[in-house]
Amino acid sequence: MRLRHIEVFNAVMLTGSVSAAARLINVTQPAVSRILAHAELQLGFALFQRTKGRLVPTSEAQTLYPHIERLFQQLDEVQRLANSLKAGDRADELHLLTVLALSYEIIPRALKAFRAQHPDVRVTVEALHSPQIISSLVLQEADVGFVFSSVAHPSLEQQSLAQGRMMCVAPKGWLSSAIVKKGVVGLMDLADKPVISLDVRDPVGTHLNHSYREAGVGLQSVVTVQTYHAALALAHHGIGIALVDSCTAVSADSTKVAVVALEPSIPVSIRALRPVQRPSSLLALAMSRCVQQALAETKAAD
Repeated sequence: MRLRHIEVFNAVMLTGSVSAAARLINVTQPAVSRILAHAELQLGFALFQRTKGRLVPTSEAQTLYPHIERLFQQLDEVQRLANSLKAGDRADELHLLTVLALSYEIIPRALKAFRAQHPDVRVTVEALHSPQIISSLVLQEADVGFVFSSVAHPSLEQQSLAQGRMMCVAPKGWLSSAIVKKGVVGLMDLADKPVISLDVRDPVGTHLNHSYREAGVGLQSVVTVQTYHAALALAHHGIGIALVDSCTAVSADSTKVAVVALEPSIPVSIRALRPVQRPSSLLALAMSRCVQQALAETKAAD
């Protein structure tokens, strides 16, 4: 199939008729019919059955369509990358991406310091999941991203900013006074308590689940969440014990919960990611230093 065949096929699949497909891709109806007929001739099988003025996809068309959808997604990515390259670097703008856990305390502290140094720079901040951050940086849609754990991607360079760890946030009275005083809780001590779990697709959530298995502990998961602050909010409301990163634990309300370190220690690496294909801008490097400083100050305050 040629690209024009694919474009028409996709338009008909989306709209269900020749006339609507023609309007969608801004060509005439005869052109759509002609291109569709040529595609079917080359393929050697029908793509649509004509039924009561509608085009009904054949089984062959339905088999092809998921592959066509993926192709259009890739074409969209090419267009987005082209737009990013056309826009180029702006000396007075900084576009940063961050995982949600860093957006509550660390990024605001870092931005305060950054703004003091660069008051005329316009900053755009997006809080996304790690895979979205990686995808956007690969497409050069942002200048810098901040994530947990290391990322192996040939199009990205990474810089280690700090090493955190997983913490246990428990509603008041759920942990013994001895554990709270010691400031450390073992996984075995949580075996009989309701726990708020992290989505296993999260890198730290995967590491956490591996630690459960290694310790031979089966925790009672009552709720599964996708963000650390969602887990923290549920702990504040007494739903269960949240196992979160140390950056999120900074936001815990000490009047509602107790915060102790989790043993065995589960490290959480905070890293800055930047596209390899574009020279690291001075602003991106400056922002990375500010985030690193904010992380150090937060750890010192603990």
